Amino acid sequence: MKKIVKTLFAGAMAFGLVACSGGGSAAGSGSAAPAGDDGYKIAVVTDVGQLMDKGFNQGTYEGAEAYAKAHNISMKYYQPANGSDATDNDRIDAMKQAVENGAEVIVTPGFLQATAIEAVAKENPDVKFVFVDGWAMGLKNVTAIVYKEQESGYFAGYAAVKEGYTKLGFTGGGGGANPAVNRYGYGFVQGASAAAAEDGVDVTIKYSYKYGETFSASTELQTQIAGWYANGTEVVFACGGSMFQSVLSAAAEYENAKIIGVDVDQSSESSKVITSAMKGLSASVEQVLGQLYDGKWDAELADVAQNLGASDNGTGLPTDTWSLTKFSVDDYKALFDKVAKGELTPSAEVPQDANNGDWLKGIDHVTVEFE
Repeated sequence: MKKIVKTLFAGAMAFGLVACSGGGSAAGSGSAAPAGDDGYKIAVVTDVGQLMDKGFNQGTYEGAEAYAKAHNISMKYYQPANGSDATDNDRIDAMKQAVENGAEVIVTPGFLQATAIEAVAKENPDVKFVFVDGWAMGLKNVTAIVYKEQESGYFAGYAAVKEGYTKLGFTGGGGGANPAVNRYGYGFVQGASAAAAEDGVDVTIKYSYKYGETFSASTELQTQIAGWYANGTEVVFACGGSMFQSVLSAAAEYENAKIIGVDVDQSSESSKVITSAMKGLSASVEQVLGQLYDGKWDAELADVAQNLGASDNGTGLPTDTWSLTKFSVDDYKALFDKVAKGELTPSAEVPQDANNGDWLKGIDHVTVEFE
């Protein structure tokens, strides 16, 4: 199987956030290019949260938008009805609307899309589906992209401790049931542990899924994170779409409070972001669309799940934009190379439902305080 492009993080190591066209409410939709006679050929059906969430939805959308604009292909995004409370039927309706509007490929970020994809893909075998953060479904018109988030989480945790932070926090989306978020969090703990062992320090990590079930910003989450900062937490890994806004609001109350972003480079959002645990959302979606339109679906994508990590340049930190001063780019590259070569393999063995702190116990040099 041909690997996804080797240059997802080449050069700047970050694809950044760009201005996107299209608006709409949580149940709305928008177009990124004019519709042709056959309607909108590329569709993005968003996950929970907002389209422009500074994270997962946005990174996925930007990859599809970039390909559509570069190749003059019409595109439209669809946000399922009921926003963060969207049901499988809401997602099915959004996908069916995309098909009715002429979609020949539907890009669907998020594991919650599985039931809807299966239903609509079976009814429309000529429509292709790109299941981001998904899995192979036994259907020839579905391809999946999944990432080794534990690697990016590891890099972020390691970097934070090497930078001198010993009081960390992790707030995760999905209520403990999102595999990608769980891998991020477990990698974060492992990386912090490795750096703490090397430096002979002890690290404490506040760890919670309590207010992240819907990936949305909330006053409850802001209050929780503000309490962490007030009690000495130095940097919080905000791992869950629009939850970032609550963490940012909490950090704004404390001069020295710092944040680690997720999925995409979130440094442009605030000077409080010291780095971001990234995965190649935009570039990998763009690459898959290129393979499809180059006629390579059957040979390279049909019923395949591509698992991208450091060896594919599918995980990493944005070295051009981070504000780290003690952990050097050279040190990071040495760590990255070890992971890419398989000399260091962060574990992804997280429970299906991680909303219990027992599985995090026993990590050397790290005390995890689960809330």
